[in-house]
Amino acid sequence: MAYTKELLAQLDSKAKALRRHVVKSIGVGNAGHLGGSFSSADIVAALYFHKMRHDPMRPDLPERDRFLLSKGHVAILQYAALAEGGYFPVKELDNTKAIGSMLQGHPDVIRTPGIEAGTGSLGQGLSIGLGMALGLRLDGIGATVYVLCGDGELAEGQNWEAIMAASAYKTDNLVAIVDRNRLQAQGKIEDRFPMGDLPEKWKAFGWEVLEIDGHNMEAIVTALDKAGEITGKPTVIIANTVKGKGADFAENNPAFHNAPLTQEQYDQLLADLA
Repeated sequence: MAYTKELLAQLDSKAKALRRHVVKSIGVGNAGHLGGSFSSADIVAALYFHKMRHDPMRPDLPERDRFLLSKGHVAILQYAALAEGGYFPVKELDNTKAIGSMLQGHPDVIRTPGIEAGTGSLGQGLSIGLGMALGLRLDGIGATVYVLCGDGELAEGQNWEAIMAASAYKTDNLVAIVDRNRLQAQGKIEDRFPMGDLPEKWKAFGWEVLEIDGHNMEAIVTALDKAGEITGKPTVIIANTVKGKGADFAENNPAFHNAPLTQEQYDQLLADLA
């Protein structure tokens, strides 16, 4: 499918807006998960503002597509998308992680409209998403469940149980997306828990595998649309990304997995993302 330059430019602009909201949510001197938020921002922009069927006026719409942020520590990115999408005022982002706020450090399905499940205990998102996808199928609802995972998170064994089960049940309304930035909190994944040939692993477990540049908007929307055409098995999109993408000082720097910003860094980022 061909996509217009206007659509791709609009989605790139949304991704920039999400990064800007993330920076403002973190603020100055407060630890925040900038690296993983920035690596996933293009993917999340494409989901919320192109692919997913959802309605901020009706967060509980039965026919909505579901998005699960399995790597829940980057909740500030999802909050940015929800605010930009109209689920609550953008001004609410100023209260991120404040005591009593609706926007806590990990997603809260009770307090925050648009959140589908409490996540952040890593490795659980695919299992929850699989259950939702199977439930939708039983109810005859033609919605898709999208689960965004971190590549470091795949070291959790529960992921692979869900991956096997999703294949066994031919769950073609489940799409996993791996933010493959190759870094975790303390350094390179390859040095700590090597994943081997990740695409071949997923193929061996019976999934359709699409591998893309996770910062190329046309590649992202093409993969998301192609995933919707796959029948008889689930699909995984392995998105090769750069941790901290869009922040020169944070790119490929594991220190910004969860780090405070100086006033200079904060000002620089807002200027760069204007």
